[in-house]
Amino acid sequence: MGPVSARLPEAPDLRSRGLSPAYPDRAAWGTVKNLRAWQAAALQQYREEEPRDFLTVATPGAGKTSFALTVAADLLNRRIVDRIIIITPTEHLKTQWAGAADRVGLPIDPEGTAKGGAAGKHYVGTALTYAGAAVNPNALRIRIEHHNTLVIFDEIHHAGDALSWGEAVREACEPARRRLALTGTPFRSDTNPIPFVTYEPDGEGTMRSHADYSYGYAEALADGIVRPVLFMAYSGDMHWRTNAGDEVSARLGEPMTKDMISQALRTALDPSGAWIPAVLRAADTRLTEVRQTVPDAGALVIANDQTSARAYARMLHNITGEKPTVVLSDEPKSGARITEFSESNDRWMVAVRMVSEGVDVPRLSVGVYATMTATPLFFAQAIGRFVRARSRGETATVFVPSVPRLLTFASELEVQRDHALKRRSEDETNLLAEALMERNSPDADLDGEKHQYQALGSEADFEKVLFDGGEFGLTTMAGSAEEQEYLGLPGLLDPTQVKDLLQRRQADQLARSEAQPARGMADDAGQERKQATHQRLRALRKELNSLVSAWNHRTDLPHGVIHNKLVSVTGGPPSAAADEETLEKRIELIRQWAISGSGPR
Repeated sequence: MGPVSARLPEAPDLRSRGLSPAYPDRAAWGTVKNLRAWQAAALQQYREEEPRDFLTVATPGAGKTSFALTVAADLLNRRIVDRIIIITPTEHLKTQWAGAADRVGLPIDPEGTAKGGAAGKHYVGTALTYAGAAVNPNALRIRIEHHNTLVIFDEIHHAGDALSWGEAVREACEPARRRLALTGTPFRSDTNPIPFVTYEPDGEGTMRSHADYSYGYAEALADGIVRPVLFMAYSGDMHWRTNAGDEVSARLGEPMTKDMISQALRTALDPSGAWIPAVLRAADTRLTEVRQTVPDAGALVIANDQTSARAYARMLHNITGEKPTVVLSDEPKSGARITEFSESNDRWMVAVRMVSEGVDVPRLSVGVYATMTATPLFFAQAIGRFVRARSRGETATVFVPSVPRLLTFASELEVQRDHALKRRSEDETNLLAEALMERNSPDADLDGEKHQYQALGSEADFEKVLFDGGEFGLTTMAGSAEEQEYLGLPGLLDPTQVKDLLQRRQADQLARSEAQPARGMADDAGQERKQATHQRLRALRKELNSLVSAWNHRTDLPHGVIHNKLVSVTGGPPSAAADEETLEKRIELIRQWAISGSGPR
């Protein structure tokens, strides 16, 4: 759907109403043109219902800011409100909102505080953070009561970050004439109620948030407003030592306990291993390909902590020859660095939390998800940094570890969720406690595991591409020709072309895999034995994983189920710790399944 034009009705000078003489002399506020179809429809619904509270849920990149400023200008012009207060999650977003408002003729002061005096004569309102609003809710309430105030809540789920925040925001903003709540991710991993959000029974014993207007990723993708996202999933063999002195080997993507998943993932992200450098090289290769058709395309690594972020930045400097922008915390200088990167042609930015939500860097096209945080909320916020489309055909590529929860989030990108007021199961909590990530410093010891084990080594394998709910590709070593086939996808493609190319590449891989002779028929055994033991094991694991992927595509059985069946028949440990003889037995067994068609289905 293309943009539509909407000119808001003009109104007399607000001074003629006897309002504060501090307001500038204007005949009309915020004339807005070229609304998107969903924005025009939401605005029409808003004007028809004239609600005091209105929750808009729209996918990141859809244009929530423009919609909210349109509503604000409309209410000013119709003389329903005479003051705007915008509450955001971060300091940087206050400035971003003020800039966007100024472009449509609504001057907003981004330096305001809850207890600050009236805005200067050049401003029609103030922007502050949720934390700032919670500092002195009584003072903010007095300011809101003094005017007919519209309060805009940006990413309102942040008002539930702490019970004290929610209570403060509710107390301060209760007397507002109108309240407009916005979010791209209307769900949380906890059950803290979000102020001014309506909850309704879902028929299953749960109260869920109710949106007044929703516009999801699938709709925005069909309208060409957001980019299609390809997820490049990387597995690999991990090796670490526990606090008890035991050495453990495991493979990302294979079945393991939750604690082992957490330790294996932390091992993969450890800068001293081989996994993260291989993934960063692959991501930079992908960025180079995208920049063939999108010259200013940029990339972002979302790191787990400051130490890792600095190490990743050094790796990228070595890979590219350019120093990346590093953003470590929510400080004014960090906001300036984000703005500078957004307006530059630089390749890479590395951040801990600063760019996880709301920050607008439209040229971001490639991402690396290198954080332990694994909640649906944080994942959706992070992916939202890459989906904003500037022109038809742009795609986004995000590199993720092969962790079951993350792969599930990736495959369900188009699923809309609501906030549920019931305790979620333990499996649905963050691997490392999201609450601590939200409230403590970036270097906080989130789960104590840093001192409970030692990463000993890691290797990276390209496992598959997830796109539009489907999986494509066979497992292969990072740096292989097969991996390059997927990294080299053109940077400008529509969703249909993306799926067509992925299907063709997968068909070619499957054909080559099935044509590969059985072990010993064509291999030079003497040459093979000249390899080091670790090289032979690596080659055997690569072959086995490719065969498992091929059987997965043939039968739709999950990779983990196939590996478990192989282990149950041949005995021995998981593949990451198996010896040559055991791996060869498993390779022979799965080849027999392929020949006879008698394997598990």
